[in-house]
Amino acid sequence: MPHTEQRNLQTDSLENLRYDKEFIHRHIGPNKSQTSDMLARLNVGSLDELIEKTVPAAIRSEQTASLANPLNEQQALAELKTIAQQNQLFKHYIGLGYHSTYVPPVILRNVMENPGWYTAYTPYQPEIAQGRLEGLLNFQQMITELTGMELANASMLDEATAAAEAMAMAKRVARKNKSDTFFVDQQCLPQTLAVLRTRAEHFGFNIIVGDPRTELDNYEYFGALLQNPGADGALLDIAPLTDIIHSKDALAIIAADIMSLVLLDAPGKQGADIVVGCNQRFGVPMGFGGPHAAFFAFREKYKRSTPGRIIGVSIDCRGKPALRMAMQTREQHIRREKANSNICTSQVLLAVMSAFYAMYHGSEGVERIGKRIHLLTKILAQGLISLNYKLRYQHYFDTLCIEVGDQQTALYQRALDAQINMRLIGKNALGISLNECTNANDIDALLAVFAGGASPLDFVNLENKAAQASTIPARMKRNERALQHEIFEQYHSETEMLRYLKRLESKDIALNHAMIPLGSCTMKLNATAEMIPVTWPEFGELHPFAPMEQAQGYATLFQQLQDMLKACTGYDAISLQPNAGSQGEYAGLVAIKKYFEAKGEHQRNVCLIPQSAHGTNPASAQMVSMQVVVTKCDEQGNVDVADVNAKIEQFGDRIAAIMITYPSTHGVFEENIKEICGLIHAVGAQVYIDGANMNALVGLAAPGEFGGDVSHLNLHKTFCIPHGGGGPGMGPIGVKEHLAPYLASHPLQTISGTEIGNGTISAAPWGSASILPISWMYVRMMGNQGVKLATEYAILNANYIANRLQEHYPILYTGKNGFVAHECLLDLRPLKESSGITEEDIAKRLMDFGFHAPTMSFPVAGTLMIEPTESESQTELDRFCDAMIAIRQEVARVQNGELPRDNNPLCNAPHTLDDVFNPNWDHPYSREEASRPLPYLKHHKVWPSVNRIDNVYGDRNLICSCPTIESYSSE
Repeated sequence: MPHTEQRNLQTDSLENLRYDKEFIHRHIGPNKSQTSDMLARLNVGSLDELIEKTVPAAIRSEQTASLANPLNEQQALAELKTIAQQNQLFKHYIGLGYHSTYVPPVILRNVMENPGWYTAYTPYQPEIAQGRLEGLLNFQQMITELTGMELANASMLDEATAAAEAMAMAKRVARKNKSDTFFVDQQCLPQTLAVLRTRAEHFGFNIIVGDPRTELDNYEYFGALLQNPGADGALLDIAPLTDIIHSKDALAIIAADIMSLVLLDAPGKQGADIVVGCNQRFGVPMGFGGPHAAFFAFREKYKRSTPGRIIGVSIDCRGKPALRMAMQTREQHIRREKANSNICTSQVLLAVMSAFYAMYHGSEGVERIGKRIHLLTKILAQGLISLNYKLRYQHYFDTLCIEVGDQQTALYQRALDAQINMRLIGKNALGISLNECTNANDIDALLAVFAGGASPLDFVNLENKAAQASTIPARMKRNERALQHEIFEQYHSETEMLRYLKRLESKDIALNHAMIPLGSCTMKLNATAEMIPVTWPEFGELHPFAPMEQAQGYATLFQQLQDMLKACTGYDAISLQPNAGSQGEYAGLVAIKKYFEAKGEHQRNVCLIPQSAHGTNPASAQMVSMQVVVTKCDEQGNVDVADVNAKIEQFGDRIAAIMITYPSTHGVFEENIKEICGLIHAVGAQVYIDGANMNALVGLAAPGEFGGDVSHLNLHKTFCIPHGGGGPGMGPIGVKEHLAPYLASHPLQTISGTEIGNGTISAAPWGSASILPISWMYVRMMGNQGVKLATEYAILNANYIANRLQEHYPILYTGKNGFVAHECLLDLRPLKESSGITEEDIAKRLMDFGFHAPTMSFPVAGTLMIEPTESESQTELDRFCDAMIAIRQEVARVQNGELPRDNNPLCNAPHTLDDVFNPNWDHPYSREEASRPLPYLKHHKVWPSVNRIDNVYGDRNLICSCPTIESYSSE
């Protein structure tokens, strides 16, 4: 045996062969030799030296040392499985907008569990996002047909948020109406009412809750929300009620159950102006509250005032039909505090799942499901009547309200003993909502609860009686097919659906193809081990309002994740309720406002926001009725301390908060952050540190320690929840101890340490609970050492890219030692002046190289913001840099006249197969230069499916529904 082999055997031990750190090296891209090479290029001797020269010493912290040691994938999954098994899987008949459902396996495997779908980014670059854009267009088509409305947006965060946005929109568009009152149906879902009350409080609206059948005429209001079916199951005759609402010059908003719409007449035909609801029961797991897509449909005349995104049909430069985001809340970055909404993300992944569910089942299929649910409800009703129970309502779809008198507690407990969840209604009634998963045996089990033993009833006899019962009046019934477009009749076999999903996926660039170097969006690895628990039934099949005794696994998960996030941020308390970063901003500002109200400092209504801030910051501030005051940035891109001082001098104790992003949106660690925090605290105000750039802080500096009072945390960025093509997101907030008593509460679940008067931010108590295991897994596998390394490598990778590109593109801002944080800004304005080539040209040309563009023209117009994250290897970074350098060389050919300004690879990008196969090639560069400009593209290439899209045409010809099948085939 050779000597070296003998030596290795002698040093083998369990300690030397530990594999608990394996995941750290799977998550972080550069290996040891690549790390050495990159550090050498930066002329630093180690990661520690780079961090010392980049992150200000004054804010450095070892806060994450309290995290546990890392686990490998198998260990972490086993530990989380033990936690998950603390959850109990009962039969859920609670309703209130959440229902058990079947996720078709072809959609579960090929969409929900597929990184080609869940790692994609928001489709701001539509030429390489045609697949998910088509899925969203299908979603809009489905919603407009079910609701009978003219337009629908591409989803909202949840039903309660959608209702709150509808209320705000009603106030904006009902211009003749001077009322500040909003009427809410007393049968509104309680979580929706809670969110409405919170929004109304901070907008200065007055909420009146009443019976719309008798009280709509009694008040003046700018809008009214009707729930159909109601929370307790009653059906409303909508048409005469919308007439009354319109007589007040007010908007009629209907909150509708999506499954009921396959049988009930469309609200749009009954006078609705806006229709909202949730898509959860169209093939999306309950997941203890989310994520779920909400729908938002409206009349066309209100299209310019609607929140959220709308997908529209346009054409590309060849005249080929192409899809794009026709209207979107990217307007925040333009309109800021005047934006319609602060909503920055939607629920794309869940929206397209629900659309595919409808397409897979087709109109006949969803009607069959709806009819079956309704028939089973009628059978249960007949059984209860036979057992001498009284129903409160005679007209219903899937929910029964049963008058049980003083038997309520005993019957409820008897159901629990049988592992059945019903809903307590008042003090003398029980609610039961049936669902897609209910069967005849379940009806027997329910009747047994009410019979006090095995049901004595003949099921066949009950079914016959039920068939004769009329529980939906003829005037309320839908008279046409629920889904009428051809798209819903094409993909009913699994083979066809599978191929359709693959065709759409192949049109998009996601992380399974290439790095997505988006500044401020942190498109990092979403590891498979992190994703696996999302579809475990212990997490996916729990109702959010089930008794917490059945959800102890979730309770453990919440507590452990909160402790992890506290260790990463230096904050004392965490609220998991906000289900998007925008919601987190709002929740943080609400907590600040409540804190000052409790102190009697009602005059504090000014929010200082630097020019460089994210557009959602001023939009969120206006939602809590704060006055936005913009502070300047200096020539280095830092917050101008002198101007902050001037604003403090001007507004004094009127200042409630400053909202500041750290490291700055300009991609540098500002040296004066502690000074700024001190200035704000000196006048008794609060510091809100936007958590969008936490990927540059975790393990190195904690905002709760260097001056922050509150931050939102984008779990879909720093903590590995995937972006899902534009959602889901999660935006929990961390706060210091003094703000903890003012965190969001919930009317249906007790959230420790909060008061109901604090308000409610999202529909579910803990937001999108079912995706929280992703972040738990990430932190658990990275451990105390790994999360710090991730931050250090994010900074290393960004500086490596900046260093390689600085000879070709100016780096707009750097820190005092010449380094950037975890992202950098390329200044393209000089190139535009000298060549006519724009940042958009470069963004589109990157598609030909197989890359999604960096963030374009934010926070500075005419720039590209690049964030590589820690998950990309040097090989991938070099591939991207090579592409950017090749593009710069093409620009040079335009500058020196070798290529014309109006006919070059950049202004004609992206190039498609249509271009390559065009026999009439009329460009002064070759097909090879156009489509395979670098050698690696000969091995693998993602082709854009359309050429550059004509945005102006799309805006002038707004079409937001599916084209005919013939138009697809004619392509």
